[in-house]
Amino acid sequence: MSIKESWRKVSGHGWAIAVLDFFLLALAVYFGYAVRLGIVIPRYVSDWVHISLFMPLVCVIIFSLFGQYSTIWQHAGTEDYSKFLWLYIVSILAFLLINSLFKLAIFPRTSFAISFFAGLFLCGGLRFSWLMAKSIHIKPKSQRLRALIIGAGEAGAFLARDLMRNESDLYPSGFVDDDVAKIGRHVSGLRVLGSTEDLPDICEREKIEVVLIAIPSVNGKKIRAIFDALSPLNIQVRILPSLRELAGGQVSVSRLRKVRLEDLLGREPVRINLEPSMNYIQGKRVLITGAGGSIGSEIVHQVLHNDPSEIFALGHGEQSIYLLMEKLNASVKIPVNPVIADVADEVAIEKLFAEKLPQVVFHAAAHKHVPLMEFNAREAMRVNDLGTRTIARCAGKFGAERMVMISTDKAVNPSSIMGASKRLAEKILEHEQKNYPETKFMAVRFGNVLGSRGSVIPKFERQIASGGPVTVTDAGMKRYFMLIPEAVSLVIQAGALGHGGELFVLNMGEPVLIKDMAELLIRLSGYEPYKDINIVYTGMRPGEKLYEELFYDENAVHGTLHPKIFVSNIKSGNLTEYSELDTTLEYALRHPDEALRLLKKLVPEFQHE
Repeated sequence: MSIKESWRKVSGHGWAIAVLDFFLLALAVYFGYAVRLGIVIPRYVSDWVHISLFMPLVCVIIFSLFGQYSTIWQHAGTEDYSKFLWLYIVSILAFLLINSLFKLAIFPRTSFAISFFAGLFLCGGLRFSWLMAKSIHIKPKSQRLRALIIGAGEAGAFLARDLMRNESDLYPSGFVDDDVAKIGRHVSGLRVLGSTEDLPDICEREKIEVVLIAIPSVNGKKIRAIFDALSPLNIQVRILPSLRELAGGQVSVSRLRKVRLEDLLGREPVRINLEPSMNYIQGKRVLITGAGGSIGSEIVHQVLHNDPSEIFALGHGEQSIYLLMEKLNASVKIPVNPVIADVADEVAIEKLFAEKLPQVVFHAAAHKHVPLMEFNAREAMRVNDLGTRTIARCAGKFGAERMVMISTDKAVNPSSIMGASKRLAEKILEHEQKNYPETKFMAVRFGNVLGSRGSVIPKFERQIASGGPVTVTDAGMKRYFMLIPEAVSLVIQAGALGHGGELFVLNMGEPVLIKDMAELLIRLSGYEPYKDINIVYTGMRPGEKLYEELFYDENAVHGTLHPKIFVSNIKSGNLTEYSELDTTLEYALRHPDEALRLLKKLVPEFQHE
């Protein structure tokens, strides 16, 4: 058995450490007497024996009561050593108190002081020795990749210590930080070598192979600048998750991951205060349609954090609802009831509302795929319009307090059947708001979301994995993008801000060229665009536009309590056609060939070739 294995075996048994503590403290007492009185201490032999037995016993008992012998000292941190120090002081004070009350033995002050510090040194050294024994057997620096940590703050310091202490393929060579006051100084034993502006020079000088971004709050523009600076040098870039992803988790090597596309979004993340939402969700029965989709499932997760009394997760596809229920944490105490139903099925939806009486409704169910809906106008109207009307009418009829519908930027001056059907759904909400004024209807309009099943990103990733080419419809095509958690936070916030009849729109920053996203994904996969993986332009598909709009009339848009959320009333002009809405929708469903003509009639702004 090696020394390392023997030491690890002993350190894994609390009784072994307790025995060692007892003998080391007894030895410390002897040092205290011997330094003052000489190696032979005949005059104080009786006192020395009593104290050598009693003081270690008190310390071991107190250490045991407060968990010192359950600590894994190979992985101990500052908190563990601080706790040991305080327990040692408390133990010595407890011994002095008992000794003074019962006058067990004479303990000269000088001998006591020497014994105190000797015991601290010996017992503390015992604990530190396991950390040192482990570090001796860590791979030598020459066998590990040289890493540079960006961010000499708390997260960076934790990461550096974890890298140096644990068996890892990385060894930190230093820090980079934009705080001028830190440059040239040392953090966790490593020097801050410069700022991010000096990254290429530092990497070449220090022969860096991996760069680690250890700033959980860093924004996309900064990550993009770092990534672009390092791409020509063929240096790996890894990153700690964001503060939201870490969610209080400990910073460590295991939390590092590759840079993802969402990390490189060139805008500040949208921070939305969810506190007001507690007032309308807390203790309420909540229905979420489309709950198996990427947006709907995230709504389920975020609503759970707002303490509803019950959730009804409605979806048409049983597999997606099954996967949602599987992912839900078993510790969740709030009932989440799966419901398999079609939102356009009036019988099923009315039965659900009549029996369960949901008080808050989030309507995320919809057909969203633009090219597919170009050949399925009837189905787009059936789900997106008849489904919205069915949910909205039941919400009003059965006394729901609020209904929030997910809309899209493709509803603005729509060129696609999908966009026109969502614009009609917005108009349907306005109509139902007039019919049921006690229920607050509102819509939330935003662009594409990264990570959704219908996003272009999974398609690009599949094409890259198969060796390319990556297909982009047009070099000038732009889209607004946001992260799913941001979109869902907006949806929940809209429910809190709305008074009925509003359409909320998020300020989504600048649109992104799809071509640029494709190039970034190729680089993130370790390839060079147009060299290793080619990009091919295939031409625009039916219903697509080069760029999307967020508003019909920017002058009619107003700010809200949140600086990045805007609002405009859902005004569709003349609503006389809604007197025949039911008849028109039903006629379109019975006569699929007439669906497109009727959609154009109901949405005059629909420009379709």
